[in-house]
Amino acid sequence: ARSGDICGACRCRRRSSPVGEQPAVIRVMLVDDQEMVRVGFRMILQAEPDLTIVGEAADGAAAIELAARANPDVVLMDVRMPVLDGIEACRTIRERHPDTRVMMLTTFDLHDYVHAALRAGASGFMLKDAPAEQLVDAIRVIANGDALLAPSITQALIDEVARQPVRDPASYPGVEQLTERELGVLQLMARGQSNNEIATELYLGEATIKTHVGRILAKLGARDRVQAVVVAYESGVVSPGDR
Repeated sequence: ARSGDICGACRCRRRSSPVGEQPAVIRVMLVDDQEMVRVGFRMILQAEPDLTIVGEAADGAAAIELAARANPDVVLMDVRMPVLDGIEACRTIRERHPDTRVMMLTTFDLHDYVHAALRAGASGFMLKDAPAEQLVDAIRVIANGDALLAPSITQALIDEVARQPVRDPASYPGVEQLTERELGVLQLMARGQSNNEIATELYLGEATIKTHVGRILAKLGARDRVQAVVVAYESGVVSPGDR
């Protein structure tokens, strides 16, 4: 596919399938100014039966236009590109297409970009040299409505927030609506723990934790758990160094 092209696959969204049917196909868009990088990703993703590439773009501005036509479920977005960088492209795509998830990809130091990317609405952040199986798994996780908050991402966020003035939790109205249990769950989310890990630590069922996470997102007006963690640190509910 040439930069900016859209495949002929159907444009409908299918993220879940009835029992007995084939798994839903995840529509993926590739955005990177290096053609060889796109070729590499394309080769990896085309080998997966549940993934299909619906378009490619070489800069952020082209990505915004393409997203409107290609209707992707997940966008793999480079951070540094000409014309418009990946973070601004992510912000615009998320504003215009809330159901589209964006995973940022870079070869650069996470600390330089992770906070801005998460603030822009990214649902994940990976290095380009991550193993192929990790990339594929990450796409499936994000397409399923979850978010990637690996320990390295959490640490980068903590380091960035630690350099900023502490804000008053009252400036985030949803924070004061959280119950004591929900605050506890949010603090564990901020450590990068999964639902299963939180359930184990709190001696609760994983289904109960999922319910708490859903209520936390609703009260904070957060798109996903990544944005909820950003709010947790920015509002001072969780402080760098908390354990």
